Amino acid sequence: MNGWQMLFYKEVLRFWKVGFQTVAAPVLTAMMYMLIFGHVLEGRVEVFDGVSYTAFLVPGLVMMSMLQNSFSNSSSSLIQSKVMGNLIFILLTPLSHWAWLWAYVMSSVVRGLAVGVGVMLVTSWYGQPHFEHPLWILMFAVLGSGLMGAMGVVAGLWAEKFDQLAAFQNFVIVPMTFLSGVFYSIQSLPTFWQNASHLNPFFYMIDGFRYGFFGHSDVSPWLSLAIVATACLLVGGIAERMLRTGYKVRH
Repeated sequence: MNGWQMLFYKEVLRFWKVGFQTVAAPVLTAMMYMLIFGHVLEGRVEVFDGVSYTAFLVPGLVMMSMLQNSFSNSSSSLIQSKVMGNLIFILLTPLSHWAWLWAYVMSSVVRGLAVGVGVMLVTSWYGQPHFEHPLWILMFAVLGSGLMGAMGVVAGLWAEKFDQLAAFQNFVIVPMTFLSGVFYSIQSLPTFWQNASHLNPFFYMIDGFRYGFFGHSDVSPWLSLAIVATACLLVGGIAERMLRTGYKVRH
């Protein structure tokens, strides 16, 4: 096992050891959303022809859970290591910045997919989704989790204490995920808010992911794929540069 694989294994083991908190808790939260929104709006809202609201809700909840937990994995790991002072032990290793980035992002993808599968299994009892294009589902799941893992690296390096990281998550990540079409189609919004939603990269992740289930989407899945892939490369490039320059790491 080489260096980046060992760091990857360490990061996976870190969240898996507390799986009740890092995997089971997000699954329970998604189930609560399903019970509440599904009970209140089932039979009153139909977004796609022949698709129940609860079935429509499942992919949104799955992707929202994956995005939030992928971000939390890398960001929490870095800020904990910085605050507790054990980041020095990784700095002492001959690992390159690419090894760091790859290990943190890939472990975030693993956690995101683990949570996503758990949410899918639980929520599918309430609304059976279709699987029209499985490859699109997989692509958006991996790209979305990778993007948020890289964003978590950026936030974890930038933050100097837990309060700053919590502010980033509460005022940036959570609003952008909730306002991305998880619980609704943007076609139901006024024109101004439809245009505003098109500026939210999280919308394209959820819309493209949902297309894989139903074959319907608010925008072209190819456009969503291009935007998500570009965002992934951009945020990954920022994270790579921060790691390469040792931004807020070597002091």
